[in-house]
Amino acid sequence: MMRKLLFLAGAMLLAHAAQAAQAGKIIFVAGNATIAANAAVLDAPVGEGELLSTGADGYIYIKTIDNGLFILRPNTQARIASYHVDAANPVNTRIKLELISGVARSQSGQAVKLARQNFRFNTPVAAIGVRGTDFTVFTDSDTSRVTVLSGGITMSGFAGACRPEGTGPCEGNAARELSAAQKGQLLQVQRGQSAPQLLQGNSSLAPDVVAPPRVDEPGKTSGGTASTVEPSLDPKKDLTLKAEKANQDAQVAANVPGKTGPDVGESKPPYLEVTPTPPDPVVTLPPKEVSWGRWTAIADQPATSGLSKAGAERLGTTEDFVLFRSRSGSTFATPVQGSVAFAMSSSEAYVRDTSTKEKVAATLSNGELSFDFGKATFATKFDVTTKAADSYKMASTGRVGSDGLFSSTIFGIPSENMSVTGALNSLNGATYIFQGSPDAGRHMINGVTTWTK
Repeated sequence: MMRKLLFLAGAMLLAHAAQAAQAGKIIFVAGNATIAANAAVLDAPVGEGELLSTGADGYIYIKTIDNGLFILRPNTQARIASYHVDAANPVNTRIKLELISGVARSQSGQAVKLARQNFRFNTPVAAIGVRGTDFTVFTDSDTSRVTVLSGGITMSGFAGACRPEGTGPCEGNAARELSAAQKGQLLQVQRGQSAPQLLQGNSSLAPDVVAPPRVDEPGKTSGGTASTVEPSLDPKKDLTLKAEKANQDAQVAANVPGKTGPDVGESKPPYLEVTPTPPDPVVTLPPKEVSWGRWTAIADQPATSGLSKAGAERLGTTEDFVLFRSRSGSTFATPVQGSVAFAMSSSEAYVRDTSTKEKVAATLSNGELSFDFGKATFATKFDVTTKAADSYKMASTGRVGSDGLFSSTIFGIPSENMSVTGALNSLNGATYIFQGSPDAGRHMINGVTTWTK
């Protein structure tokens, strides 16, 4: 009995430790602000699931473990629900932020940029996904609004298959996109709506107007416009809004920036002068390269690849093949509407007899691959033929993510008898590896296919 109690206690401690995994740390705090019901202090760690709150004069800036930013402005409640980063295999990264009420800003870190399909920003009524982004959100219990400073977002109301407990962006017919190029526009979702409404020229509703940024907010000026100036904060000072306001008023009156006036004590923080700078020129990167290799030797053919590749992430493997995508370059952004169909341009495949272990080469024909972007789904099929004239039919269906990665969701039933892992190179091509059995395990087929329009 005692061992059982000790085991349960240990399990509870482990569960608590896992829940409180560090997601980031506080790099600036001002006014009334708490974390997990304790006063928020500079350099304090922020754990997964901890409630973050700010009062009427409160601000919290959090630097996430992948060098992103999560900023809470006054009268805000939020939490970092999960922040699991797998740098070696970004497909395993899982990040979810939750804004309960108020105004918050999210600036994507490196892990988010590598695994955008696994990032979710929830409000009480909507789900937000990113394209590698800097955006600001207002929400109360019934309405959410979002504006974009850089990059782009996709937003959906909670309805149908889009649920708060989900991961990654909700995609489909109800999803709407907003980019930084759409200046003066914002997306709004009200409780019960599935499709967000695009609002134009409603500046009074913008999150930056509901709760303006401080002058020292990274990437912002007092007017809420973009700036490349980072804050210069002294963590040893008592940074309160009241003290800083008095200090700045005295400096302005004396017309001597950076010095205190006669009525201001020397313990007050220095004047924070923020000078807007023009944005960096837009650089168009080539798309990320998708490549594959055979990591096993078959008959007299040596392996053509290892299971890892410098400068690339491994998307998946079969018993003979491996699929990569380069880390550098621009990530393909999957459309949210429309469809496309491809024809098979090349392939390599092998059929293994599971009883004799013999493996023979096969040819693929009658290939079809199509995507329905409105439903975020794909379907594919082809025929397999060996030199001995054995013939099999293979098929699969599945989901496609916002970054062009796709994989099967059903495996082992007669109409879908293979698993698929692939990536869209562009709207003109795709590559995937596959593995499955057409006859209840008597034969195993795996291979790679490339597709073009």
